[in-house]
Amino acid sequence: MGKMRRDAPAATVMVGARCRHPAREPVPSGDGRHPVQPFHASGRPTMNRYLRVPPLLRAFLAAPLLASLSAAVILPGSTPVRAQEPATRLVILGTGTPIADPDRFGPSVAVVVGEESYLVDAGAGVVRRAAAAARNGIAALAPSNLKRVFITHLHSDHTVGLPDLMFTPWQNGRNMPVEVYGPPGTLRMTTNIEEAWVEDVHMRLFGLEGRTAHNYRAVTSEIEAGTVYDDGTVRVDAIPVQHTSWPVSFGYRFVTPDRTIVISGDARPSPSLVEACNGCDVLVHEVYSRDFFDRHRNQTYHAAAHTSTAEVAALAMEARPGLLVLYHQLYRSATDEDLIREVREAGYAGRVVSAADLDVY
Repeated sequence: MGKMRRDAPAATVMVGARCRHPAREPVPSGDGRHPVQPFHASGRPTMNRYLRVPPLLRAFLAAPLLASLSAAVILPGSTPVRAQEPATRLVILGTGTPIADPDRFGPSVAVVVGEESYLVDAGAGVVRRAAAAARNGIAALAPSNLKRVFITHLHSDHTVGLPDLMFTPWQNGRNMPVEVYGPPGTLRMTTNIEEAWVEDVHMRLFGLEGRTAHNYRAVTSEIEAGTVYDDGTVRVDAIPVQHTSWPVSFGYRFVTPDRTIVISGDARPSPSLVEACNGCDVLVHEVYSRDFFDRHRNQTYHAAAHTSTAEVAALAMEARPGLLVLYHQLYRSATDEDLIREVREAGYAGRVVSAADLDVY
């Protein structure tokens, strides 16, 4: 596990702490020879005689009970299967870039497992995009449920929504500070954000609003590559990637009960992402149009900072994801169809989509 610096006067980070759930009580069952007495809602028997039920009807009525009991039985030497595992959803909150496209909010992705959400990056408008996803039926992305974020690197387009993520959910009822994980420099950023809004905080705590909890705060962990978070349901691994001149930049791998999702962040082709995916369910990768940027004068920067359609095709052929999701797209004058065509022409035959804001996979 990577080293972490903590900002914890008001709270403490517990990385790797596992959530434990109370054991379920065993389901009572009969001995199979005697019919069951019917009960009233009060719990008292409604009659004192046994019911006589025809064999076929008895078998029909008993089938659901037998199915539920068989799911709970663990035979010696068998592996327990956790019932009703939470389905993992990937929600693209924002696909944007520093270009101020009104249809594409700042870069941010959410991994949603059951009632918990795990954000990657905090681009412009992150909380309102999350609220829109909640309105579309993903309750884990309601503002009050935005409790943790993993920052890939400290470029402004990936972090300008961090004050929003700290303060807006606090005003909407979040019951804990937000946990922020990121590269060196993240602690200074969150500390300075708190300082910049000190007047706002003072008025909300001591003015007519009368707030008492300090849940605007960011409990910040500066991380290194490796496992940086594990709550017993979701494990998060930080993946070192190469992005222009940044000394430290990360992608992230999320391992959930039913899926493995790898998110590149901003990166030029990085072998670490191939290794991290290695047949993963979903690879979310940034991209720029090879055909249209071949005619762009700043090719040196894009080659050092980002991944072209031809390069992402080659990377995906090695990584073998079940689904390749293109995001944080640098189009120039290209379209989503152009990006997919270029990926296909470069030889990638797997499933690939070019994401839009609020897409769910």
